[in-house]
Amino acid sequence: MGRHKLRREAAADALPTVASDTAQPSTPRAPIALLLLGTLVFAVWTVTRVGGARVEGFMVDGLYTGLTVAAALLCLLRSVRFRIERAAWLSFGLGLLASAGGDVATAIIGDPIPVPSIADALYLGSYLGLGLGLALVARHRVTHVRAAIALDAVVAALSVAGLAGALVFDTVAGAAEGGPLAVAVNLAYPVGDLALLALLVSVIALGGWRPDRTLAALAVGLGLWAVADTIYLYQSALGTYVGGDPLDIAWPVAAIIMAFAAWQPSRRLPSPGGVRQIALPVVFALISIGVLVVDHFDRVSLLGILLSAAALLAVVVRMVLTFREYLGMLDTTRQEAVTDALTGLGNRRRLMRDLDAAFGAPGGIERRALVIFDLDGFKAYNDMFGHLAGDALLARLGARLRLAVGQHGRAYRLGGDEFCVVLPAQEGSFDVGVAATVAALREQGDGFVITSSYGTVLVPDEVQDAERALLLADERMYAEKNSRRGSAGMQMRDVLLQTLREADPHLAVNAHGIGELSRAVAHALGLDGEDIDEIVRAAELHDVGKVAVPDAILGKPAPLDDREWEFIRGHTIVAERILAAAPALRPIARLVRSSHERWDGIGYPDGLTGEEIPLGARILHVCAAFVAMTSERPYAATRTEEAAIEELGRCAGSQFDPRVVDAFVSSWRTTGAPAAAVESTA
Repeated sequence: MGRHKLRREAAADALPTVASDTAQPSTPRAPIALLLLGTLVFAVWTVTRVGGARVEGFMVDGLYTGLTVAAALLCLLRSVRFRIERAAWLSFGLGLLASAGGDVATAIIGDPIPVPSIADALYLGSYLGLGLGLALVARHRVTHVRAAIALDAVVAALSVAGLAGALVFDTVAGAAEGGPLAVAVNLAYPVGDLALLALLVSVIALGGWRPDRTLAALAVGLGLWAVADTIYLYQSALGTYVGGDPLDIAWPVAAIIMAFAAWQPSRRLPSPGGVRQIALPVVFALISIGVLVVDHFDRVSLLGILLSAAALLAVVVRMVLTFREYLGMLDTTRQEAVTDALTGLGNRRRLMRDLDAAFGAPGGIERRALVIFDLDGFKAYNDMFGHLAGDALLARLGARLRLAVGQHGRAYRLGGDEFCVVLPAQEGSFDVGVAATVAALREQGDGFVITSSYGTVLVPDEVQDAERALLLADERMYAEKNSRRGSAGMQMRDVLLQTLREADPHLAVNAHGIGELSRAVAHALGLDGEDIDEIVRAAELHDVGKVAVPDAILGKPAPLDDREWEFIRGHTIVAERILAAAPALRPIARLVRSSHERWDGIGYPDGLTGEEIPLGARILHVCAAFVAMTSERPYAATRTEEAAIEELGRCAGSQFDPRVVDAFVSSWRTTGAPAAAVESTA
């Protein structure tokens, strides 16, 4: 029982048994090891010649041919068991069998061997099988070959073939004897070796000079095979080849390496790139130059000269192609630098370039209108449907804006949800053009309405430079946006602020100061537009929930007990309910709910931590703390601004977001915005 089990395990180790369309092969270690052992035996015999003539027949006609046949069978078995690259390894197996068949035919025919013979047909057929197999492997592994990479492969192939032809072809051709057919057959051998070497180098070049294990093994195996053939042809032409010498080891070793390559995992090669893509083609070009230089001192074969010259011609074509690619990439880079990737409109850089060119025109700038738009409702749309839907919306609006502008103006996306157009400002057409662009930036659907606020500047009537034009249009756009918010949202805000004033004037005054602080910090953090507006409104109304907290608790000078703390911790939830009841204030309800969460996660009401807390709520938390510390409170002494700043820094990373604290301090140091806000609360 034990022996049978060992046999089964040995068989399982010898050959993979998985047969699947998607499974990857693994190296059959036992067969490869046996083949290497046989090769070692043959190699020792070629050096020592032990056993004399009695052993020579077995070694030359038996073991030598058997090693090639066994390697061929491993390739064929690989093609049977796995569909991936099946045709490639079938071709390799047949090519190796053809070579082994040529050895058998040679042994049967004996000396002298006529030319051509069945052995020649089999030997030459092996070139076809090996070359076709290599081409099929490359087809599976190399995809999306650029013209430049294909030319690199041509340069490498021609250079290698030219070098080999210069070294060998004349010698072999000079030794060819017999009729035209015999001469053609004799010359077919070096041509086959040159073609095999050229194909091998070109395949590796197509893979970006980064072969995987399969191609690396094939490079060694086929390279050894072709080099051994070339040396054999050269020695045969000179009459120095002796059968059974150490050169004969090369063919079975090469066959075993090919069989090893057959059982390596199959994978796609990465896109070529890096230094190799330039350096190695240059090396092969230098080889071709070397062949042509040598020809001036010692004549080499015409074939070698022609192939080397063709390689250099391919290098010239490669240079032209590279220069064209460079110009195309440069043009693409220029376009991308001034084009918004999402909408295809010009970006802020393109706008500034166009405006600078217009202001600097020799005849003066034509009268035009610069209009900046900021979308209203886009942030809520993003929160409701997600950023991918938001990007799709921006792309649609950008396309409509381009159509609305037409041929007479130009449209831009400045970033985020800000757009811009430059329109002719002739009488009668200006208002129509602006109305068309406003309509283009409107979209309405189930649960959302997207509109836009805009600001207009006439150039050169009102401004004389691009920067000032943008600044003035931006100011007017925000002024219009704020005036439009005097509708439902602003009215509800005013009602709630008045409620706070009636309940506690101190709360209402602080709300204004915290709002201004939040605006300054949001600007320092790089926020703009609707984000800042929401943060400011949340800051102004963050204490609205305190109307549900008894005055005795809010004004208590002593520490609060547990029940009283429950009232305090509940005020943000009450505020959220109040704000969410008004559709215009729903976007800020979430910020107010989280305005007392701590960076370290021990805040209330949800125990959020770090980046889980909305950025607006983190800004609000820092600004409210600063105002609280620098204001009069019944339960704590008033601190100076410097002391309050120091306390914010001490609590950064525990109570507060360190980045927000840094932005607050930076704003306080440079603009004095916090100080101004606190003074407004006095």
